Amino acid sequence: MVDGLPRLLGGELRPSRRSARRPQGGVVKVIAEPGVPQVVIVREFRAPRELLFRAYTEPDLVKRWLGPAGLELIVNQLDPRHGGRWRWTHYDDEGKGYVFHGLYHGEPTPDRIVQTYEFDHAPGTVYLNLITFDEADGVTTLTQNTVFFAVEDRDQYVDGGMERGIRVSMQQLDDLVTELAEEAHS
Repeated sequence: MVDGLPRLLGGELRPSRRSARRPQGGVVKVIAEPGVPQVVIVREFRAPRELLFRAYTEPDLVKRWLGPAGLELIVNQLDPRHGGRWRWTHYDDEGKGYVFHGLYHGEPTPDRIVQTYEFDHAPGTVYLNLITFDEADGVTTLTQNTVFFAVEDRDQYVDGGMERGIRVSMQQLDDLVTELAEEAHS
């Protein structure tokens, strides 16, 4: 676990707000091969990629899905353009903040986002995220390839509860894009 990062960042899944008439979008696949300094996350969503892109690039939407229940997310900065910076803080019930930040590399598009990611409690441990959105037949496959400088950095990330946190966030993202899609069709 990264020093200072609470287990809550990999916390419990809150109940879904999903409409009973709509089937779940998909299962989260998390791939972390031994000895390889990367983690690949794959999840299908029954939503257009433009909605997923918006959920990643609009501050009011990011705070609705990113991170586990039990922590408040404040988007301090979000400038989704080449060279733009992003920064957000998760606050626990006692008001302690956990700050993450990074830069966008290349122009973010509904096809892909490339960004660096760093946790303030682990300065110098920077990783690169390539997030792609591939849409076919009403289903968008989100693939996040996170590349680390060293396998040890990857292992620290995985051991810190990353998989549970990713699963919670992906379910919350699915809930959000489902809601946005339903609003667009009503």
